[in-house]
Amino acid sequence: MCTHFCQLSLGCIVHISHVENKPSNGAGLPGKTILLVNTGSIKKRIVLQQLKKLGVCIIVLNKEKNWAQSYADHWILADTTNAKESIHAIRDFIKDGSNGKIDGVLTFWEDDVLLTSKIIDAFNFIGIPFSVAQKIRNKFLFRKFCGEHGIRAPHHLLLKSRDDCAAAIEQCSFPLVIKPVYGASSAYVIKVQTPDELITTYDYIRKNISAETESALSNGLDILVEEYIDGEEVDIDILLQNGKIKFYSLTDNFQTREPFFVETGDAIPSSLPPLDQRALIECAEETLEKLGIQNGCVHFEAKSTRSGPVPIEINLRMGGDQVYSYVKGVWGVDLIEQAAKIACGMYIKSIPSLGRPHRYMVGRYFLSEESGILSRLDISDTIKKDLRVEDLALYKKVGDPVLVPPEGYEYLGWITVSGDNPIDAQDNLSAIMKQVHYEVAKFNRDSAIGRTSRKTRFAAASITKDLLLRAAKRETMKRLSREDIHNVQIGILHNTPNELLGASNQELSPTAHALEETLSRRGYTVRMFDCSTLQTTCSALLASDVNLILNVRARIAQSRSLELHTAALLDMLDIPYAGPDPLALGVCADAIHTKKLLNYHGIPTPRWDYAYTDADPINEDLHFPLVVKPALHDDTRDPVSPAVVSDPETLKSAIAAIVAQELPVCIEEYIDGDEYHVIILGNDTDARVLPLTRIIFSPHPEVPWPLYSHTMNTPERIDDTPTIIHRPPKNIPKKLESLITEIALDAYNILECRDYAHIKIRVDKDQNPTVIRVNPAPLLHPDGCLAHSALLLGMHYGDLVEEIIRVALERYKE
Repeated sequence: MCTHFCQLSLGCIVHISHVENKPSNGAGLPGKTILLVNTGSIKKRIVLQQLKKLGVCIIVLNKEKNWAQSYADHWILADTTNAKESIHAIRDFIKDGSNGKIDGVLTFWEDDVLLTSKIIDAFNFIGIPFSVAQKIRNKFLFRKFCGEHGIRAPHHLLLKSRDDCAAAIEQCSFPLVIKPVYGASSAYVIKVQTPDELITTYDYIRKNISAETESALSNGLDILVEEYIDGEEVDIDILLQNGKIKFYSLTDNFQTREPFFVETGDAIPSSLPPLDQRALIECAEETLEKLGIQNGCVHFEAKSTRSGPVPIEINLRMGGDQVYSYVKGVWGVDLIEQAAKIACGMYIKSIPSLGRPHRYMVGRYFLSEESGILSRLDISDTIKKDLRVEDLALYKKVGDPVLVPPEGYEYLGWITVSGDNPIDAQDNLSAIMKQVHYEVAKFNRDSAIGRTSRKTRFAAASITKDLLLRAAKRETMKRLSREDIHNVQIGILHNTPNELLGASNQELSPTAHALEETLSRRGYTVRMFDCSTLQTTCSALLASDVNLILNVRARIAQSRSLELHTAALLDMLDIPYAGPDPLALGVCADAIHTKKLLNYHGIPTPRWDYAYTDADPINEDLHFPLVVKPALHDDTRDPVSPAVVSDPETLKSAIAAIVAQELPVCIEEYIDGDEYHVIILGNDTDARVLPLTRIIFSPHPEVPWPLYSHTMNTPERIDDTPTIIHRPPKNIPKKLESLITEIALDAYNILECRDYAHIKIRVDKDQNPTVIRVNPAPLLHPDGCLAHSALLLGMHYGDLVEEIIRVALERYKE
């Protein structure tokens, strides 16, 4: 026996196994080459581990490289939902000639049973041909085949429309079972008791069924209804070679949770009477023989009823989850090894069944009563050493969503326990289950979609699922430690450059790509989202596993006035992001609202006024020169640059030019003095000010009143105005530096900036600081003001970006 406990970052959170998983000897397999069609999820790790231990060379046909890279010797990359493309890729691989001969083909993944059969036909491998596999994989065709060949089958109909539901109501006896023709596990398999339930359930499945929600449905989305079969459900795992059953094993399934047929557990060997077991084996043998199945490892599901056995469905691959450990632990038979030998054409001897088992085993799934978020998971340390535990696997961690029907078809994991007899095994399971404690915080639908009654069990299921998955993302972020920051998946939201929208728009794309390159180099998983294609972007964001968005001032419809709507969109999608929320963006984009708020809180700004029409009176107490500028930025209109005016006539002309663009006007006194740029990182009491930047405007006859140009944002420059830039400022009084810092922090908090911001302050000749602009979302360009200020503290560009990610994560934790 072997004992191991491991933390697996790729999916299996906990795995404990005391099952002897050393191959018996693997005689003849070392040096053989197996083409494995689709690795499947991390739950199939045991398959690749065992093949590797058997000395098999593994060639993986998969859409992309994944968690199995440490096991695969070669990869053939192709879309496994496209048989033509996959076969073409295999043919190219074989033609290459440098990778040796492929001895056999296998799949352990239900989605690719049909593809594997097509590969078998195309390359004359040993296995089940497509003509046979299609009749089995398609549940309607399987029922039809059984009826035509004298094998018991429930009355059934194909549902293509609501009209077919009416036919089923008339022809079939309730209760009924409705299910996808190409489904796997229990996804969308539902028991209905009444005609109304049948119609409601059909509508629900037809609306929600897709290959995205259940990958096995890539073969088709047809729906089948059949009469419910009452009886004891049994799994029969079978090894066939040359049309002869070489081994079989029966497992009793516990009562499922209806109406969704959620599996709860099982026990092996079967405790059914020997005559019933014999009848089940004969039923399986007859069915497989009439189908013409000659070679393979088959998982046969049936029910033992009062009137005899009835086939339910056949999986043309090894059973999933704990089936391997069950058969290995109870009978000492390695299904993976034997399946590989059959695929490679190696003769296997008959293995006696129904003899004395090595042990009795019983298993349970860890299930939740309701969809929610896993809030507690405690496993006693004694379980790790308890030899009664044959296998324990957990695929969820605290903070993960758990979706149960109708929102999803998930379980936390499973446990299998052994004993000297069936009762001993059950007692051991009961005792050990008390050492595993978990809680799933139930999702409150009312809090999210209003206090409306659920008219059916499917009402709002898709909404609940979406909201729950988003809530789980936030929960995951709350539990991240500083050491886990590199595990965060980052999304970068940006726009495609548009030359028609000016220089500021052109700066956005280089910033987005600099972020992508820097974070990728530091080990982050990064995805780019182009907000220029809004509908596609929304779908991609919802489908992604991104934990945090860096919003590179992405704009809806490429309009700066709609920057705040992008943040609002992220809020509506419940996707965490760094930087300001829509309110801060909206207020700071409006100079009038910004000044009103700052003045209300006593923050000094230049004396000012505003106008909405050229007829609005302007405060005559304002002293020239005056700065006249649009109070709002809008790229959809012709740009109007700020102007400095020195008399009433030019003031009137400047106001008229802006009003002509249907924009409000902000007029403020020009502050003649140095300009200071203040960069703030963090939130609340943890907010800190980076070293200041001082800009000294040198006297120039052609530019008597220099202004800070917008184009200096990134990279930094000031048109042709002579300037001196000090980073950090030189020879300024400490009191002035402190005052600038305090004013900037107050403005940052008053305007509810988050994570980072850029505040511009002018200091007049009497050393009075005044706030002239607050930018809550300065560009994160490597040559921008943020990066320059951070570098003074020894923070390189990548360090700065990581710090922004860190402070955003900390904010979400709160």
